[in-house]
Amino acid sequence: MDVGFSLRSEAAGAMRTALMSAENLQLTLKTELSQEEQALTRTKSSPKETLKAGNEDLKEMLESNKESLKLEAMKRVVGLIAKGKNASELFPAVVKNVASKNIELKKLVYVYLVRYAEEQQDLALLSISTFQRALKEPNQFIRASALRVLSSIRVSIIVPIMMLAIKEAAADLSPYVRKTSAHAIQKLYSLDPDQKEQLIEVIEKLLKDKSTLVAGSVVVAFEEVCPDRIDLIHKNYRKLCNLLVDVEEWGQVVIISMLTRYARTQFTSPWKEGAMFDENNEKAFYESDSEEKKDQTEAKPYIMDPDHRLLLRNTKPLLQSRNTAVVMSVAQLYWHLAPKHEVNIVTKSLVRLLRSHREVQYIVLQNIATMSIQRKGMFEPFMKSFYVRSTDATHIKTLKLEILTNLANEANISTILREFQTYVKSQDKAFAAATIQAIGRCATNISEVTDTCLSGLVLLLSNRDETVVAESVVVIKKLLQTQPTQHSEIIKHMAKLFDNITVSMARASILWLMGEYCERVPKIAPDVLRKMAKTFTAEEDIVKLQTVNLAAKLYLTNSKQTKLLTQYILNLGKYDQSYDIRDRTRFIRQLIVPNEKSGALNKYARRILLAPKPAPVLESAFKDRDRFQLGTLSHSINSKATGYQELSDWPAVAPDQSVRNVEVIEPVQEWAPSVGKTKKPKSTEKKFYSDDEEEKKKEGSESSEGSSSSSSSSSSSEESGSESEEQSSDESDKTSSDSGKSSSGSEKSSSESESEQKKKKKKTKKAPQKNGKTTAAFSDSDENGNGPVARDGSSSAESSSGSESDSEDEDSDSDAPPTQQKKKSDVKSKPKVEGKSKKEVSLLDLDDFSPAPLNAPKSSVVSSSLLSDLEGLSLSNISSTMQVTTPAFGPVKTYELLHHMTGKGLSAKYHFPRQPCLYQPSMVAVQVILTNGSDHSLEEIHIGDRSPASLNIHCFNTIERLEPEASVTVSMGIDFSDSTQAANFQLCTKEDQFSVSIQPAVGELLMPSTMTEQDFSKEQGKLLGMNETSATVTMATANTSSLTVNKQVLSVANVGVVSSGQNILHRFAGRTVSSGALVLVSLELKESSAALLTINTEKSVMASMLLRDLKQALALA
Repeated sequence: MDVGFSLRSEAAGAMRTALMSAENLQLTLKTELSQEEQALTRTKSSPKETLKAGNEDLKEMLESNKESLKLEAMKRVVGLIAKGKNASELFPAVVKNVASKNIELKKLVYVYLVRYAEEQQDLALLSISTFQRALKEPNQFIRASALRVLSSIRVSIIVPIMMLAIKEAAADLSPYVRKTSAHAIQKLYSLDPDQKEQLIEVIEKLLKDKSTLVAGSVVVAFEEVCPDRIDLIHKNYRKLCNLLVDVEEWGQVVIISMLTRYARTQFTSPWKEGAMFDENNEKAFYESDSEEKKDQTEAKPYIMDPDHRLLLRNTKPLLQSRNTAVVMSVAQLYWHLAPKHEVNIVTKSLVRLLRSHREVQYIVLQNIATMSIQRKGMFEPFMKSFYVRSTDATHIKTLKLEILTNLANEANISTILREFQTYVKSQDKAFAAATIQAIGRCATNISEVTDTCLSGLVLLLSNRDETVVAESVVVIKKLLQTQPTQHSEIIKHMAKLFDNITVSMARASILWLMGEYCERVPKIAPDVLRKMAKTFTAEEDIVKLQTVNLAAKLYLTNSKQTKLLTQYILNLGKYDQSYDIRDRTRFIRQLIVPNEKSGALNKYARRILLAPKPAPVLESAFKDRDRFQLGTLSHSINSKATGYQELSDWPAVAPDQSVRNVEVIEPVQEWAPSVGKTKKPKSTEKKFYSDDEEEKKKEGSESSEGSSSSSSSSSSSEESGSESEEQSSDESDKTSSDSGKSSSGSEKSSSESESEQKKKKKKTKKAPQKNGKTTAAFSDSDENGNGPVARDGSSSAESSSGSESDSEDEDSDSDAPPTQQKKKSDVKSKPKVEGKSKKEVSLLDLDDFSPAPLNAPKSSVVSSSLLSDLEGLSLSNISSTMQVTTPAFGPVKTYELLHHMTGKGLSAKYHFPRQPCLYQPSMVAVQVILTNGSDHSLEEIHIGDRSPASLNIHCFNTIERLEPEASVTVSMGIDFSDSTQAANFQLCTKEDQFSVSIQPAVGELLMPSTMTEQDFSKEQGKLLGMNETSATVTMATANTSSLTVNKQVLSVANVGVVSSGQNILHRFAGRTVSSGALVLVSLELKESSAALLTINTEKSVMASMLLRDLKQALALA
């Protein structure tokens, strides 16, 4: 029995083993099959099912006992979240690992919980005790993550726990945890606004934090919870200003925005009428201080609060930030807070941002468009940067077009119109239409080019593209409203094109013009109405409305011809499908057709329908956007967005500035120890310097050695951001000596002054010295007559602090060594001598970043086609085509420059000799006759400051002495940049300065050019359309002979006579002195003393002015 039992049990064991093996084999086969099936039917299974299968695997890994598997699973989960996939199903499995001892795993778990704690609040609450324990962890990242998860659970029941955690974290030793507590403040406030008072206490504590990591986050919390509590900022204002450079970029944007609002409430406006920041006024102000305030009765100009200056100085370096948002923030701060003459600092940085992505370009261009309306001069030197590129998107092109239109003035309109002529041919129809609107705005704003633009737009009416034609019609309609009497021919031309135009707005515009000026085209208007009666039912609604209006107006002015037509159209409109047209028809019928029901209204029909209408004002779409703060969403969408905080107006009287004083030493003094506010009073310093000459020299030499090195290093680093692309190494070596000039002179922005001073140096090396006393012994570091001590001292002050406050400038003035005080008169005159060459065009044309001349760009020599470009270039260098002819009409005109009464005995007269300028080919030669009408000698007669500052003048050498009743003739060269804008400058003697002005006639800006009759006709054919200006002239009978015509034309303009085989056709040719643009004048004599005067040139403004002058000269007997 025992043996049998054992055999049976063995058999049973073997059977069990076999069954298990079979079962295992079956399972394996099944698994492999399922994988194959899954591979074959992968396209049929949905992504959700695949994700579920993947989530199951991750759950198993998260619930395993191995840390490595859990860590791998969490890495995959975080990867899913990063890809934007939903991993919320794994929340229960993940939250179990929150108490893991593995630091890496715990970090990943907290990353997951921060993402999903708000969605799975109930499950997150179960682990709240774990989060509270984690707040005591030694690892700062775990503490911060626990607080972040805790603040993400949006359940009001845990508000006390969150508040306690935030208070503890605000006192944490780790700045990262304190930063996280600042973020948690905003979340708790949005969950429970009743906690505001306790949260303000935490914010107040965190605002005192000296860590740059915390600063940005706590300011965001301040802006969210209590933006009106300005008193919390007072004590921390200077600390925030000094920390700003080291805060992360995101924090910089927030802090700058908050400080902009703060400054508008705490400082007085630097834009007041009394706030005179021009260079001359500042020099007078500082010089009077350094001379012991001789004139106490003189009213002091605006003095900027040192804290206001601190903010401007510390934000200026951020213009070189790589973050576009930071640059934009600083730009809006300067726009809203800085004195007007300092805002130009931001120009170059904003232009730099235009090389970024199109999204950035869009926002930056919007802000530039707003700025350019108020201050054209800011961006005019960088006009090239706003030229449209073929790769630009339409919205970028439109914004650039807007800016170019805003920048247009008499000096640059010729260049801009040539650009527009190219844009009109663009394949982008929306952009081409916008260009035509821009041409219309230019024509409205600049009266000199109105006729030119109209001629160009009329030519566009024959364009094949319907969009271009339609937009041209609409713009011409608006322009004709300004002066319709002169343009009946254009209205007739548009009527002839009416049948070919299909765009409804264009057809409606032509019909409106016909109706409005039907009395000027009495034969054409009825015919247009007849054509419209045929197609009335097929027209668009807007065309039908204008047809009804046209019929009504013709009924009132020409009822004999149009009575039946009008009734027919009114009957058609009576049964039209559109209720607007039916209503308009009924109204018009009652108004113009007298009957019993119409009553007294019929008497006023003509006054109602034919009333004179004001011309439309073509304005920029960005005109009113300045009511919003620059750089904000509200400004971008031109509508007040939720949460937008308006900038307050400047206070009339500045609040007490002592509220910003703190007990500790101000950090600002560490930045600029030589210009700090802890110096002794001025009177003590002056007494000290005057008593002990030797100590002063010793101290000056030491400061020279110490500060010159810091000046060169810091100023070169300041330049490296925005100007390294365009400045050579030679120029950067001169930065330290140049910056001294701007520091001791005026409070101009340092980036502007440095770039201009570099140009000064280049120029002074080439041009002769204006002051006779200036000799070759002056070195580069001492070219203004100041000792090297003064230059280096002021340079180090500027390079370390940007631009000083007024009080600091006073101190630096009083610190000047004896050289500066002894040679006070030299200091006054010699920097002005150096300033004469500010408008020096850079030898390297660095595209966007080389500022063009402010008046007219050099590129104006470029003609409208490539062929003429090449021919113009080749002709400009051949002397035979540029022969200068002497005036053949008698003595030149002499103009008074300075009357002897105004000049205290010194009188000056000037004339244009019409000879090439010896100093520069682009300059107009001017001869000045100086006469001493006083009874004493006049010494050191020279040219001082000029306006605008960029004006390029070659000054005459200083006249050391001019005896009584003596006269002297001197030569000057002035680059007017093809503009009749006056050259304003100061004529100085040793004691006095007199402001004088040279206003050139447009004809004096030309030089004669000789060419054959064939060449004249060829060049004239290239300058048609907008480049042609003509008018009919009624000539005096004495002026009809060839000799007299030539004499009268040459008396007005410095042009050359082109020989002609026809007695009735006179031709003259010349080129503009500055840019070399061709100017062709032709006079064709008609019957009865009439003549057609035509001027062809790219310079549209010059053509209009020259036409006016020639008409006056030819009409005179």
